[in-house]
Amino acid sequence: MNDNVIIRVEDLHKCFKGSIHALNGIDVEVKRGEVVVIIGPSGCGKSTFLRSLNLLEEPTSGHIFFEGTDIMDRKVDINLMRQKMGMVFQQFNLFPHMTILKNMTIAPMKLLKKTKEEAEQRARELLQKVGLADRADAYPSQLSGGQKQRVAIVRALAMNPDVLLFDEPTSALDPEMVGEVLDVMKDLAREGMTMIVVTHEMGFAREMADRVLFFDEGKIAEEGTPEELFENPKTQRARDFLSKVL
Repeated sequence: MNDNVIIRVEDLHKCFKGSIHALNGIDVEVKRGEVVVIIGPSGCGKSTFLRSLNLLEEPTSGHIFFEGTDIMDRKVDINLMRQKMGMVFQQFNLFPHMTILKNMTIAPMKLLKKTKEEAEQRARELLQKVGLADRADAYPSQLSGGQKQRVAIVRALAMNPDVLLFDEPTSALDPEMVGEVLDVMKDLAREGMTMIVVTHEMGFAREMADRVLFFDEGKIAEEGTPEELFENPKTQRARDFLSKVL
């Protein structure tokens, strides 16, 4: 396997009860340092695919190779693999009873065996990076939605992941807060972080993606550079979708 490929997905399927085929034979590779943006209509399998990459959703069949290891193999310690795959959700998922600093240091101390001092120093550096150094001792309820999502991103970064997965990270935010979260994501992309982003933010996809995947009915219906996909979509389905969102 090419060392430059961090994730390789082969013939991935996910069937839900009944005959719902949420993923229908996905094949894709993601290279280190690549920003891959996934777009498509609601219910087309985007989030199911993203959540399958770290087995939060268990695929029905196929293979997912992460850094050369097939994580679908029952013998693989998936929790160990998840430590290297940061995940940022729509709904922040911060612990409400803990300060921001505690939210950020609990996993590095528990899973990476960092000392309290090491974990706190790293957490404060990351909060500084996203303009929230003064909020370390605040609780999630004291933060805006945009601030919470920025904390959720740096909390994932505190684990030093090799890839970050974003599941519609701005969809729960008020419009004026979207920009502050996208700015953090753009900075990460410029720094070379490998990112797979499910989003409706076409401006971000156009500006920051190395590659855009258009999902439809559980398949990658089309893929290409932002320029190729947005300026000259090949499929009628992609043309129809983009005419509504651009």
